[in-house]
Amino acid sequence: MIVLDDIRSLHNIGSVFRSADAFLVEKIYLCGITACPPNKEIHKTALGATETVAWEYHPSVTALIATLQSQDVTVYAVEQVENSVMLNDFVPDKNKKIALVFGNEVFGVSQEAISLCQGTIEIPQSGTKHSLNIAVSAGIVIWDIFQKF
Repeated sequence: MIVLDDIRSLHNIGSVFRSADAFLVEKIYLCGITACPPNKEIHKTALGATETVAWEYHPSVTALIATLQSQDVTVYAVEQVENSVMLNDFVPDKNKKIALVFGNEVFGVSQEAISLCQGTIEIPQSGTKHSLNIAVSAGIVIWDIFQKF
């Protein structure tokens, strides 16, 4: 499962839907200011994936995280923080459902949400910017976890 919290770009949202479709993600949760389908700009990059990937809107990412955890879902934030696990070292429990939280393009995943998650995953980067577009980050992490399962 994917959680998109406060994503501003409609194109990023559509791109995540398309990646989710490609790698059989069960559901996308849209939180905060993240726009919801149907939307012409989301559709432009989703190319129909909003029709093939289940989704729900939740106003509060923190309430959603608590709900998912109560359903025995392990929730990870994807963020650059102290004590995060590098994606290449991350080993998912194949007997558990997981949800990945991706945050705002500028501010990332909120500290409040990170604090509620069971862990944090970081994409290793060697360049000088140490920053990736949210849609690119989601594609990398979704693919990595897909192939590990």
